[in-house]
Amino acid sequence: QVQLVESGGGLVQAGDSLRLSCTASTQFLSNYCMGWFRQAPVMEREFVAASNWSGRNTYQAESVKGRFDISRDHAKKTEDLEMNSLRSVHEARYLCAGEDASYRDTCPINDYDYDVWGQGTQITVSS
Repeated sequence: QVQLVESGGGLVQAGDSLRLSCTASTQFLSNYCMGWFRQAPVMEREFVAASNWSGRNTYQAESVKGRFDISRDHAKKTEDLEMNSLRSVHEARYLCAGEDASYRDTCPINDYDYDVWGQGTQITVSS
C-alpha cells in the first residue's frame, strides 16, 4: 500500500518561508501526478499546486503563483512545496496527494481525482 507522509509544517511568522516535503513509501512517484491541497477550518479543500510524473510540468493555483513552487526529487521519492512570504491567509492544513497518471503529462486540480492522500501537516502563521 502506497503511503504519503508530509513534513515541514509548523508555526511561522508572517513573511517567513517554509518548505513542505511529501515522502512516498514506494517508487510510485515515477508515474504519478503529485499535488498539494490545503484545508482551513470550515473551508473546503483547495488546490495549491501539482506536478506531473516527470516533474517538468507544474501547476499552481492563481492565488499562489509567484509565491509557492512545487518540485520533485525522484531519487529521494519526495515532492516539495516551497512557500514564500507567508501570510495569515495561507494558514491551513496542507495535504499531499497522488494520482496514478500513467505517465500522462497533465495533472488534475480537483481533489476527487486523486487516489492517495497523506495525513497533512499544519501551518500556522503569526502576525
